[in-house]
Amino acid sequence: MKTLTAGTPAPDFTLLNQDNQPVALSDFRGKKVLAYFYPKAMTPGCTTQACALRDSKAELDALNVEVLGISIDPVKRLPKFIERDNLNFTLLSDEDHAVAEQFGVWGEKKFMGKVYDGLHRISFLIDENGTIEHVFNKFKTKDHHEVVLNYLNRND
Repeated sequence: MKTLTAGTPAPDFTLLNQDNQPVALSDFRGKKVLAYFYPKAMTPGCTTQACALRDSKAELDALNVEVLGISIDPVKRLPKFIERDNLNFTLLSDEDHAVAEQFGVWGEKKFMGKVYDGLHRISFLIDENGTIEHVFNKFKTKDHHEVVLNYLNRND
């Protein structure tokens, strides 16, 4: 697994959102984008991470940051996650994990002695021109939003 690094152009992708509508990364030129990859909607860690981002939306909006949550969940699962947890940002379905592979977040994982391929919980801050500004790969689900906000506030 070779994860993309800061300074690299982000792959321009188009994925279906929770409303089964195509969303392209290029739609957000002129804004920063937090593309955060999470393993599975409605699981405890992913819910903790998503709800904290939901609660930080006003701060992120003030910093001109759009949040895109990306998982390998099918499109039909995404509206349930949004509705259940009142999420206020876009979720995208990367069911065939093609975008995850482009970003280098799809690869070998180990859980309870089993080895399998899966989605790694990594976030990318993409700048207004489509270049990866920062990679967040060391955080706990409960403090992901704080790590992101601390970075953004330090660089304003």
